[in-house]
Amino acid sequence: MTQGGSPRSILLATLPLAFAIGVFGTIFGAAARPLIGAGLTLAASGLIFSGVVQFATVGLLLAGSQPAALLVTAIALNLRNLLLGAVLRPRIGAPPLARAGLAWFLIDETVGLALATEGRASLILAVSGLICYLAWLMGTTLGLLGASLVGLRDLADAIFPVLFIGLAALSARRRDLAVRAVAAFFLTIVLAALWPSGRGLIPVLAALLVALP
Repeated sequence: MTQGGSPRSILLATLPLAFAIGVFGTIFGAAARPLIGAGLTLAASGLIFSGVVQFATVGLLLAGSQPAALLVTAIALNLRNLLLGAVLRPRIGAPPLARAGLAWFLIDETVGLALATEGRASLILAVSGLICYLAWLMGTTLGLLGASLVGLRDLADAIFPVLFIGLAALSARRRDLAVRAVAAFFLTIVLAALWPSGRGLIPVLAALLVALP
């Protein structure tokens, strides 16, 4: 578990995550604008703040799905927040109203950081969540302004496995686990070079391979 619960240390730990989130926000903005318009795209990022739900919505709209399918998908995908909240709840000693506000910032990256960093989980969640939220909004805005989807998709393919392997490294409490996370990082790079079309599966394969021992 990494040390550091001051706002400055939380900021430094969050910046790489925020950069990755901004890239995905830009992709969402560029992809969603032709489907729902600039206003609704920005409103979606401001009111939903869930990349997995928003990208799933774009995919369903492209497939011509009905509103009921969009609603069911959003509810199903957001059920994972119950698990995230249950995992983090023992470390948050805040009143119910404050916990309800912090729930807005429950995303994979902020929860991973709060679990991996010693200090007040509520402060870590609030600071990192706000930074990631602003990065998502800024990314969406850049996408609406016409950022190139082609180059961003390539960048996202590279960032995504590194982002979650980095979270695994942060959460490692033993040296051997940290070594495995680093090994997964390099293995991902090698496999991606040898098998470019399998980038979506490669991080999973790398994680399995380093976990087997």
